[in-house]
Amino acid sequence: MSNDKKTASAIAQYLLQIKAIKLQPQLPFTWASGWKSPIYCDNRISLSYPEIRTYIRSALAEKIRNQFHGVELIAGVATAAIAQGVLVAQELNLPFVYVRSSPKDHGRENLIEGEIGENKNVVVIEDLVSTGLSSLKAVDALRSAGCKVAGLVSVFNYGFEKARENFSAANCDLHSLCDYFTLLEKALESGYVKEDDMGTLEKWRESPDTWGR
Repeated sequence: MSNDKKTASAIAQYLLQIKAIKLQPQLPFTWASGWKSPIYCDNRISLSYPEIRTYIRSALAEKIRNQFHGVELIAGVATAAIAQGVLVAQELNLPFVYVRSSPKDHGRENLIEGEIGENKNVVVIEDLVSTGLSSLKAVDALRSAGCKVAGLVSVFNYGFEKARENFSAANCDLHSLCDYFTLLEKALESGYVKEDDMGTLEKWRESPDTWGR
């Protein structure tokens, strides 16, 4: 098993263990987008568990060391990725900023919080990637501010084709520690879901925008 696969498997196990990921094929969640989903992911719960928090931090830092060279700045996407971004920046001994979803409506009306300098080579940290649109808004903001975005690393990725297309169109490399299929494997292995649920869970990922309607 490759190191990437071992990492993905370990994170999937951790997230299931602390119930950061909930799978409910028979009682779907409703996302903010209005999509119906058999899965809900809240990686922020991992911050409450030092061992898991440290593992994810180290895995993110290692991914950045292996995939990107000459990184000068770490940026987190608000709000879910701020904490992990700070931890990673600390481990890599790099400056940190975070990108809001929209500018503040008072004070200096910042969109990017922190000192970015000029022409910095940046890696963006994200909690999870669905379609990628909110993540790419942060990438666009950093580029507009004069940064060179080397790529984005997320803790979890649903693996939607739409996300792949969006990141490709934005010319932004995307790397993730854990993915939907690894999560399903671990969930089935641990008895978290049943074999009968797997078809539903796999079909949802293929057409998440129309599933359940």
